[in-house]
Amino acid sequence: MNATSNPAISQPESFGKRLRHLAIATLFALVMLIPKIVHMRSNPRSWMLFRIFLGVAGAALVVLPLGLGASFVPAIVGLAMFVTAILLPPAKLGTDADDKARALAALVVVNGGRYQQGSAPPAAAQLFVGVERVFVLDRRLQPLLDIPVSEITAACAEEFDESWRLRLTWARHTAEFSYGGLFAEHLARVAESSIRRVMRPALPVLPQRRAAGA
Repeated sequence: MNATSNPAISQPESFGKRLRHLAIATLFALVMLIPKIVHMRSNPRSWMLFRIFLGVAGAALVVLPLGLGASFVPAIVGLAMFVTAILLPPAKLGTDADDKARALAALVVVNGGRYQQGSAPPAAAQLFVGVERVFVLDRRLQPLLDIPVSEITAACAEEFDESWRLRLTWARHTAEFSYGGLFAEHLARVAESSIRRVMRPALPVLPQRRAAGA
């Protein structure tokens, strides 16, 4: 007696295999798209559409296998996609440091430690060092200081009270940036050397010659 396959059984199994292959292909595509997804986060509309697509696709992968009695692997993948769509952070508003550096024509961006502006509490700072100006920005890339390079007379990293600080002097102003932790000295000296590279060397003072016969 020849055994014959039941079409009602083989059809869900083959459909389950197709769903499993689809889930694997979807995961592979998501891995390959990670760099583009990170860039997409800077666009609120595109980021929202991506989250909606991820949630709908995940819900579909959960519902279809359960309704057809197929493998639970696509359902698990779909559930993971649906939860990921919910837990993804909102769109990254504002401009990132690289774009800001290009906009400010900065040659290098270095850690500015913590800077206290007036009576405000100390805040994390970044130094955008350019040929003409040194911009001090906070963590949200909001401007704190705008220092003309041509007016900088001193940039000195020094140890201070078991920590390190960078002291900048220009015109009649002085700003101090404090660094703490294990790499405090390294960060302070990197900031110092970065600023010194763009500083104009002081012109030598030539001795005045006495007039003949004086």
